[in-house]
Amino acid sequence: MPARPAPPHPATAAAPALPHSAIAGAARRRAHATLALATAAIVAGICASACSAPATLSDLRTAEQRSGAGDVDGAVTAYRAAQVSCRRLRPERRARAACSEALLGEAETLEHAGRTQPAIDTYLAIPARAGDDAGPAAIATYRAGLLLLAAHQVTPAWTQLWRVVTSYPDEPIASDALRALVKDGRGRAPRELADQLARLLTALAETQIADNLVWSLADLSEHELANPTAARALYDQLPTDYPGSGMRDDARWHAARISRALGDPRGAALRLRALLATREVALGAGSYFSIWLDDAQLELGKILRDDLHDLPAAAAAFRQLPDDYPASILRDDALFELAVTLARGGDRTGACAAIARIADQFAGSKYLARRPEVCP
Repeated sequence: MPARPAPPHPATAAAPALPHSAIAGAARRRAHATLALATAAIVAGICASACSAPATLSDLRTAEQRSGAGDVDGAVTAYRAAQVSCRRLRPERRARAACSEALLGEAETLEHAGRTQPAIDTYLAIPARAGDDAGPAAIATYRAGLLLLAAHQVTPAWTQLWRVVTSYPDEPIASDALRALVKDGRGRAPRELADQLARLLTALAETQIADNLVWSLADLSEHELANPTAARALYDQLPTDYPGSGMRDDARWHAARISRALGDPRGAALRLRALLATREVALGAGSYFSIWLDDAQLELGKILRDDLHDLPAAAAAFRQLPDDYPASILRDDALFELAVTLARGGDRTGACAAIARIADQFAGSKYLARRPEVCP
């Protein structure tokens, strides 16, 4: 709360004249009075925003202590008290955080005490009690789904887990709910699961869960549904439609892998080059290198050599890996593949030089035992 302004002073024209020292003293007294008022206002403002905090924090602290001591009923009572006192906190974000902790804490206490059905019931009541706070509502619904699944109540469990995905698609926990559904459903009803994912793709295309839906459908299509062509199309969709997705680079890697398995080495090389191009972007501040980059560099060299029979391009790809990725564990792999490539092209001197580099830089490399294959 801003400091309350000092009250206006009486007009000086109505006051009798005062000597200079008296005026100075009065000014100091007025300044002290103004400072006192301002200080009182600041204290009042601070108290308005924080003086309710100790009560709520005390309720939560009491709940945690009782829970730790095994006093389940006492902890539940304290958490319920905190669910009321938390509303007095200011600013609003502190109230929301404390209320969320109090709501989830009650259910967690019951869950950890092995009171599964009461825990489920308490979790399922949280969305209505949380008001417009989607965070605790989504977490509670997810945890209820997991407890129901562990209790072999499959239909209610799936209902709650799907509710997290569809009702709270922008909450981080939605991806965990989807992962639980896929893990359980891929062995139970993969076709039905895939159909549901496909239906949701359109409805949730603009939400945070969308890239997870595409990824999960691609995974199911490749493995359970044995449709690698459809899987590749979905993996290709991820970097195009969701360039900011954390699964973008993984999708390019898997699309390239499937392309090679389908007999499309040019398509595989194209996708690997698109993945490797992200290295240039990652050189900027605040970015990162994908874990697939050195793998992609090595795989590109093999495809260029073994599938497309472009030995010079393959040798260049293998040479590039140790230079671009000096911390990679694949550096000796790249040097050996370079030696193989050069030997295949008739460059025995270059092949032996590559092996010598392995001996110099990687004394324990497994490839040293294969020296006679490329440098007899």
